[in-house]
Amino acid sequence: MSIDILVKGGLLADGTQADIAIADGIITAVESGITAEAGEVIDASGKLVSQPFIDCHFHMDATLSYGRPRVNASGTLLEGISLWGELKQEQSREDIVERALDYCRQAVGKGVLAIRSHVDVTDPNFRTVEALLEVREAVRDVLDLQLVAFPQDGWYRAEGAEQQVIRALDAGVDVVGGIPHFERTMGDGATSVRAACELAAERGLRVDLHCDESDDPLSRHIETLAAETIRCGLQGRVAGSHLTSMHSMDNYYVAKLLPLIAEARVAAIPNPLINITLQGRMDTYPKRRGLTRVPELRAAGVTVAFGQDCVRDPWYPLGSGDMLDVAHMGLHVALMTAPDQMRTAFDMVTASPAAIMGLDLGLTPGKRGSLVVLDAPDPIEALRLRPARLAVVSNGRIVARTEPARTALSAGF
Repeated sequence: MSIDILVKGGLLADGTQADIAIADGIITAVESGITAEAGEVIDASGKLVSQPFIDCHFHMDATLSYGRPRVNASGTLLEGISLWGELKQEQSREDIVERALDYCRQAVGKGVLAIRSHVDVTDPNFRTVEALLEVREAVRDVLDLQLVAFPQDGWYRAEGAEQQVIRALDAGVDVVGGIPHFERTMGDGATSVRAACELAAERGLRVDLHCDESDDPLSRHIETLAAETIRCGLQGRVAGSHLTSMHSMDNYYVAKLLPLIAEARVAAIPNPLINITLQGRMDTYPKRRGLTRVPELRAAGVTVAFGQDCVRDPWYPLGSGDMLDVAHMGLHVALMTAPDQMRTAFDMVTASPAAIMGLDLGLTPGKRGSLVVLDAPDPIEALRLRPARLAVVSNGRIVARTEPARTALSAGF
């Protein structure tokens, strides 16, 4: 078989040097000294070659809309939700598509080749869903866009939301979503978790709930999510996103909770940039960080991945689409600065989200021919420097290149 792309001399995450051959969109060999001719050769000598970056929690229907209809003056989650409620009434389908495609281009340039985006289904005119289904189709050859039917205003709190979730799934949306802590009562929240899991089990789908995105230690819907996952036979297909209330829970309760999450094989998706920005807003001092218990979840055997969540939208004024920024912040806030922990943080924006999303990615023969060459020698240096993505390969095709920045010093020392 002829080789389409040959990546020469790269360093894998474990420090091994290897060439990688790709043919017909598939990795065919990962070994040293491949000498066969190739249609294109990428010189990766001394550079880190990684599987693609993946963002498994994002809101693409709102991205790049910062300042519309106005800036979030309080910086709070609730004001952001209120602003989004106004924006989704005035934005057009074309506007959503244009902003989303713009963001996808930026993300691909950063080596992000898969995104799980929650899409608000509570807009009765369905513009958000139709727009992101259009975007998914437009980017499918380069970027995996997995969509979550997300009732932003509540499964029961928003009139007709449950029917809108079903309508979105019928239209081709991939994952069942929810937001139990935003329902009017804890009881309604628990019932919404059950409904979401039952719907997913009925249709053979995955579940990803905004779960306990709160400073309230009594917001404990993750417990219900774990129990319903087991009851419905969804082990390995469910994620709890945010889980920020766990930051405020007492250790005794968490000691009970962690084994339940692990038993149910529910994944956790914290979003460091946004969790530490939106949580703790009502505190004086000491002020809570809000990020969930990442090292403790991992130690319990839970799959954990970091998400970007927001880029320049009603909730967050910054963001670049670079998952190395996300992991960099995450390891700081989670106090994961030992060498093995920093490598784990890198995995949490590559391998772990691939597992959560069920993607066939990785740098082994038979996997899809998608990878990133970084201007750094190893994962820790990549986290430290957030370097240029020298080449981004998606399904056997080079889709982006970035020249590293060069600085000419004139200092007299």
